[in-house]
Order: sequence, then C-alpha cells, then structure tokens
Amino acid sequence: MASIVMLTAHSFAVQAVDNDSIYKLVWQDTFDGNKLDESTKWSIVKDGNGGGNKELQYYHSKNIKVGKEPVTGESCLVITAKKEKYKSREFTSGRLTTQHKLSFKYGKVEARIKSPKTANGLWPAFWMLGIDYPKKAVWPKCGEIDIMEMGNRTGINEGTQDRFFNGACHWGKYNNSGSYPNYGKSTTNPYSLQENFHLYTLIWNKNTIRMYLDLDRNPLASPYFEMPINGEDSEDSPVRYFHKPFFILFNLAVGGHFPDIKNVHEVTALDNEAANMYVDFIKVYQKGDADEEISFYSNKRKYQN
Repeated sequence: MASIVMLTAHSFAVQAVDNDSIYKLVWQDTFDGNKLDESTKWSIVKDGNGGGNKELQYYHSKNIKVGKEPVTGESCLVITAKKEKYKSREFTSGRLTTQHKLSFKYGKVEARIKSPKTANGLWPAFWMLGIDYPKKAVWPKCGEIDIMEMGNRTGINEGTQDRFFNGACHWGKYNNSGSYPNYGKSTTNPYSLQENFHLYTLIWNKNTIRMYLDLDRNPLASPYFEMPINGEDSEDSPVRYFHKPFFILFNLAVGGHFPDIKNVHEVTALDNEAANMYVDFIKVYQKGDADEEISFYSNKRKYQN
C-alpha cells in the first residue's frame, strides 16, 4: 500500500494472456460465523507508525471483527475507522494480513468489497506484498501489488472520490534521486464504488499482472490495470520481483500521502460517525500448473502443493 498513485506510466507492450476459465478454488475466507480465523488465515497488525506514508491512525485489533453488513445482511470482515485518541494518534483503524498463514505465486484472486465514503481522508486498500518482506527484502525490493486503493487526492479535488480508484505495482530499490521503479493506473469509474459491494479481481501469471472491476457483472470487462512481467531480467525490471509468492493484506488507513492529508483537522470523513470497510469474501484460484505455488501455514507446519 504505497503512497504513490499517479505513477510514471511506462509504454508496456502486453502480450497475449492465457485462458482464465479453468481456474480452481484453492483457498478462501467467506467470513461466516462470528469470529475472525486468526489461527490459520489472518494476523492482525497493531501499530501506530503511519505505515511509512504519514498515515494518522493507530491500527488496533478492536477495529477488526466479523459481522453483518447492515443493508444486505452479508456476513463480512469489518474494518472500522474511528475518530478517537489512542496512544499518540487521533484515529484508530484496522489492518490484517495472511503473512505466515498463506502465500502463493500466480493465480486469480478476487475480493468482494464495500468501501466506505472516503472523502476526506480515508484510504481503503486491498493489496499484496512479496513473501520475503521485511526480513530478506525491504520495501520496495520485496515487490508490491495494489489491487484496489481509493481516497486519492485527485478524486477529492475533482469531486469524483466515490468513483476514482487505482491499481499499481512497486518494485526494485531507491536510486540516488529517491525514486524507484513503479507503474500505476488510475480510473474514474462511471458509477459509484462506495455505496454497494464490488468485485475486484487480480489475474497473475508468468507473463502478466491484470486487474478487473466487477467481472461478476461484466465478464468481458477490460482490465483497469495491466503490466507485463516477462522479458529481460534486470535490477529495475519487474521481471525480477513478481515471480515469487506474495501474501494478502486489507486495511483502512486515515490520512497520509495518498489522500495528501497529514493534518488531523483535514480529515472530515469521520466527523460524524465511524466508517466501515466490508469484505464479503476473498478467494484464491489456481490452475494446477507446474509454475504455480501455494503454501498454507497451520500450527507451525507448512503445506505446499
């Protein structure tokens, strides 16, 4: 969940991709029941360091639960952002990860999400990090795949914050000028993404990373993000960083570089009440190809197909 969204666009010549119709479900969480599975699926992050993005929240376990979305009655993961003082912060929220519980290389990943109204100051995200983070590879050398982010300053300025979203990838290392290799694409959707559930899909294979919106409603939709990860292997090429297992993260940040809000008084999204990000399900599919990998961790044992 890096702080950059309006990234330098490279001229990528994306090659033909494989058939997406033969994926099989290999892992999921539908958030049924009344408790988050922290034993085999998720770890809750607890910190107030600002995520490296000057975010204003403290991530606390009490801000994450399994509960009902009030309009549909769907049983969901619920991440709640609140305006409340906790330790050194003026806001609390939640972040969780499958790190050390689930990692995989290649496949199709989809999550059905209802985002809160973001403006001004909320930053919901559905994303992934390379499995070698942080002990073996610091960010961005570990690689990052941002499947969905909302709340960017551009959407706020243009009055399209309920429709403005992006996908992005970050990789490599910082150079002497303080920049690093990255590519992202922002989209102003024709309809709101903050009033109902929407399906966000990543399709990742040895050639390409692609992201889609609402494939359940429009199976022929074009990707809102597309980047090749084949070709020449070099220090600045994505080829070196996106052919290893990654793990999944969800979070709801408050402020930071992405919405360009670093002052607590500029956050208006939480003035009247708390805000909730709902995740109906998260599912991982694979084809069973030899170059795919998936690992599950349970009771300190590792299972690999």
